Parts: sequence; C-alpha cells; structure tokens
Amino acid sequence: MTFPMPIAIQTTQPDVSFQLRSVSRSELVASAHPTRLAARLDPGLSAATLLQLQNCARLQPRLAELLLDNDMDWNLTGWGPDLLHGHDPRRAALLAGSIWHARSLLKLVSQPDLTRLVEYIGADAHGFGIRHLAHAIADGLISDPEKLALQIEHDGHACLGTWLNKRPVLERNRVLLRLPVGTAAENPAPEHDNASGELFSLVIAHFEMETPAI
Repeated sequence: MTFPMPIAIQTTQPDVSFQLRSVSRSELVASAHPTRLAARLDPGLSAATLLQLQNCARLQPRLAELLLDNDMDWNLTGWGPDLLHGHDPRRAALLAGSIWHARSLLKLVSQPDLTRLVEYIGADAHGFGIRHLAHAIADGLISDPEKLALQIEHDGHACLGTWLNKRPVLERNRVLLRLPVGTAAENPAPEHDNASGELFSLVIAHFEMETPAI
C-alpha cells in the first residue's frame, strides 16, 4: 500500500518589515506640516483638502515619496527613533532660542512685557531659558517683547537646523517636515553651528524627562 506524500502546510506570516515601513510612511505624511504638502502639490489647496489627503492610507506611500523628493530608500536601515522623541519641533526651537537669549529674558521684568512674551513663546520656554542662563549666547539685550519673541524663534530654529544637519537624512527630514516652509531651520547661519550641539543637548535632556508625545 502506498501512502500519499505529506503536504506541507504553509502559514502566512506577516511581513514585519513591510508593516514597519508602512507605519513609517503613514507617520511621516500624517505629521507633515500642511505647507510642506501644499508646496509639492498645489499651494492653492485648502487646509481641509490637505488634511484629507494626509489621512488617506492609499495615497500615503506616494505622498511620502513626494515629501522626500523621491530620494529615499525605504528599507529599515535608515529609520531610527524620532530625534525629538515625538515633540513639536517648533517647541524645541523655542526652548533652544530661549537659552540663546536668556540674558534678555532675565532683564525683561515688566509684567505687561512678560505677559506678551509668554503668550508667544510659552511659560515653559521662558522658564527653561532662565534656568539655563549660564549657557546663554547672545550678549545684546532686546527689551521689546515682540522683537525678542521673534528673535528667540529665529535663532532657535536656526540652531535646530544646524543640529539636524549633522544627523542622518531620513531622521533629519522626519523633523523638518513637521515645520512650516520657510523657517530659519532650512538655512541656518554659520554663527549657530558652534552652539547648537550644546543647546540641543539640554533640550533633548528636557524632553527625555517628559512623557514622550509619541
């Protein structure tokens, strides 16, 4: 009597690499600032339309390619932890910029002026800069709260851009794409190069003490 050869039963195993790449693309597209997507599609698109496109799973792989200028290998070797632990890069910039201008923060004591400044940069950035006064960079004092707030944001974004320029391309773009088009992070001045590492070591240490946003 002959017996039939056993039939190998194949089980379908999930492709973990594909799943992770899909998640990475989805996260990248969903977290991108709308101006980034509009710049690559149509600046005239409404905010509602852009949000709808960003959340469309079918379109996310192609949108990810557009956001990265079709210049990224989507294997897992380039995808590491988020450099800012999922935190808002604008907030990171404000924290760094507040250290940069900490001497001005210390001199700004008028309650109306403080109120206006905090409305723009946030109480946490104000307090963070004061706590790290020893690491302040700018010597010139800015007494006008609105001018100070704008300069904090500018120098903070420039430090962020310089710091990111020393990181792997995908990890750098993962952060930059969460910022609107046109910040100083895109074209930082040479003067921010030396201080950016020290300032962002303080910012990242602060983030590590907080509950990660993602």
